[in-house]
Amino acid sequence: MAADITAQRALRRFVAPTLALLAVSSVGTIGYKIIGGDQVTWLDCLYMTFITIATIGYGEIVDLSHSPGGRVFTMVIGLVGIGVATYMISTLTAFILEGDMNQAIRRRRMQKSIAALRRHYIICGIGRVGTNVAHELEVTGRPYVVIESNKEAIERYLERYPHALCTHADSSEDSALTEAGIAHAAGVFAVTGDDSKNLVITLSAKLLNAQARVVARCHEVNYIDKIRKVGADAIVSPDFTGGMRIASSMIRPQVVSFLDEMLRADNALRVEEVHIPEGFGANTVAGLKLNRRAFILLAVRAQDQWEFNPADNFFVGPGNTLVVMTTPEGRKSLEQSLKVAAA
Repeated sequence: MAADITAQRALRRFVAPTLALLAVSSVGTIGYKIIGGDQVTWLDCLYMTFITIATIGYGEIVDLSHSPGGRVFTMVIGLVGIGVATYMISTLTAFILEGDMNQAIRRRRMQKSIAALRRHYIICGIGRVGTNVAHELEVTGRPYVVIESNKEAIERYLERYPHALCTHADSSEDSALTEAGIAHAAGVFAVTGDDSKNLVITLSAKLLNAQARVVARCHEVNYIDKIRKVGADAIVSPDFTGGMRIASSMIRPQVVSFLDEMLRADNALRVEEVHIPEGFGANTVAGLKLNRRAFILLAVRAQDQWEFNPADNFFVGPGNTLVVMTTPEGRKSLEQSLKVAAA
């Protein structure tokens, strides 16, 4: 895809000077044939045109010693031809330098943007699963960085999200995770199609930032325990999840339809979790004085206990997690309100 786009761009830029050069060569060849007559061949005329445009000047293949008009014609062909050739070379040079410079500038800007990120997510692998993960982070307004070793996959994703932060590297390498800002990341998605690579990514991520949450994709059952032992906080098996989805579609179709509708629409409701920050004084749900119209409080996670549909007099405090149904904008508003209250 990327190669096709580059080829089309190059073709558009070089078609005009190429046609101009062909036109000058054709006019020169025909003109010298008329001037030289039967004494010269078409190849001689083409060669005469070429050495004139190229300023090689080996000598006059077509005798112009007794043809002032022929010499004037040669000067015109030389002037126009040299101009066209110079323009073509400058276009080629600019095309090469522009590509390199754009890539270097974009990479420098990307590294600067990544260095400024805090509490972002790193997606290792932008295949079918990784693309869906990135899309969900995109529509819910969460910052993320993509690491992918397949350059074509990156180009395909950038066509959809041109402002996304993507690095072309092997996500199992510590240097790739460091460049993606693992030290300040909130979490890592190890979602490549290779279970062994996801295991290495999980281990590397935990060694570089033990506080980062790691969610790993795993196909083979034999790898599940291994990935868990090296520090994965959650392991998702597409086969198991797919089976549960098929069963749920049969026995609870309306629930599945409701959840699908939430995930299908980019600006629709989501079931989100919002953490109560440190410094927030313990208070009742009613005492939070939040805009309850912006969200529906489904549950509260307090230490290791769940409180579903909490009453207004239920106490919450720092470290608790609110599970709410809200829009992406509602989640951001709720997080900001809690931060202000904790300040």
